[in-house]
Amino acid sequence: MTEPLRLPQPRTCPYSPPTAYRELHARRPVSRVTLPQGETAWLVTGFAETRDLLADRRISADRTRPGFPALLPSPAEGTPLRTLAGMDDPEHHRFRRMVTSWFTVRRVREMRPALRRLAESLVDRMTDEGRSADLVSAYCLPLPSMVICELLGVPYADHEFFQLRTRTMITADDQGEVVRAATELIGYLTGLTAEKAEDPGPDLISYLLAEQVVPGRMTVAQLVNTTVLLLGAGHETLSSSIALSAALLAGDEERLAALRTAPEAAVEALVRHTSVTDTVVNRVATADIEIGGVRIEAGDALVFSTAVANRDHRENPDPDRLDLSDGHRRHVAFGFGVHQCLGQNLARQELEVALTVLFERLPGLRVAIPAAELPVKSSPLVNGLKALPVRW
Repeated sequence: MTEPLRLPQPRTCPYSPPTAYRELHARRPVSRVTLPQGETAWLVTGFAETRDLLADRRISADRTRPGFPALLPSPAEGTPLRTLAGMDDPEHHRFRRMVTSWFTVRRVREMRPALRRLAESLVDRMTDEGRSADLVSAYCLPLPSMVICELLGVPYADHEFFQLRTRTMITADDQGEVVRAATELIGYLTGLTAEKAEDPGPDLISYLLAEQVVPGRMTVAQLVNTTVLLLGAGHETLSSSIALSAALLAGDEERLAALRTAPEAAVEALVRHTSVTDTVVNRVATADIEIGGVRIEAGDALVFSTAVANRDHRENPDPDRLDLSDGHRRHVAFGFGVHQCLGQNLARQELEVALTVLFERLPGLRVAIPAAELPVKSSPLVNGLKALPVRW
């Protein structure tokens, strides 16, 4: 009998989910797999099955439940870290509602002029320094970092500190490294929160202190946990999406014309096509469930490959084709159900502004090395490019 595929598997192409996951999907949309420590789990790769299960109250996001799958060491072990991503309703709904007003479509649209100014300033710096750059370090990473820092009220001067620690938390294989990074980040944000209690500003941390902590609806520790989640989610995945999208657009006049004509549609297509996370969404079943031709039992671990689900041939007959005019939102790049990405409106807006400003200002931008030579960043959680050498 063939042993179930062991997770995680690496990507061989930065734009495509691991080949082994796609081969499993070709046979069935829900398959038995083995986790790093030898436990068994279900890998969900079907689009319909992903949406159905993520909307099903019989699966839990609570990482403390027995059987919850772990592909990497947990930053919560040995720390007080517990975020929205690991809560079930009604607790999840209560804390999520405290911050949703900061991520509405209306509020994000109001941020657009500031986003453009930040993007313009980064392009100015690039052009002042010459006619070539590493786009990842010069543009794709600093832009979302600057945006989330401004939103939260975190000094951008400290961006290297939190970038290194959040990256360690989602990529390191060593439990001690992960816990140290999480502990240091929690300590830094706890100190920053105390400073804002004395000197508040027009930022999310100050808002939560005044509107939630002071009335007793949230503790300082819970505020810090929320900030850790937003800080980590607010730059790593988005910087990868910007870099991969820019590489796909550079030098392709047809795609650039589509971006100029219908930028919102182009962004939806790029988000689906790049799908930088492979197995970031994990759950555990709390009851028996029949789906995809299999029986999931209470206590079974579930791992979702949203990247494969976004390439489901049953949903899209030509799933590997990038059509920038196809702007429908029938993808799960931002998850689905009650835990759907809180910052998805901001992410869409940032990606659109990042790409439109970049190619408005540098229409002749080209990738400086062959695509096959681009250094690929691959982890169980976030994929992308380590660097993107460009010239203009």
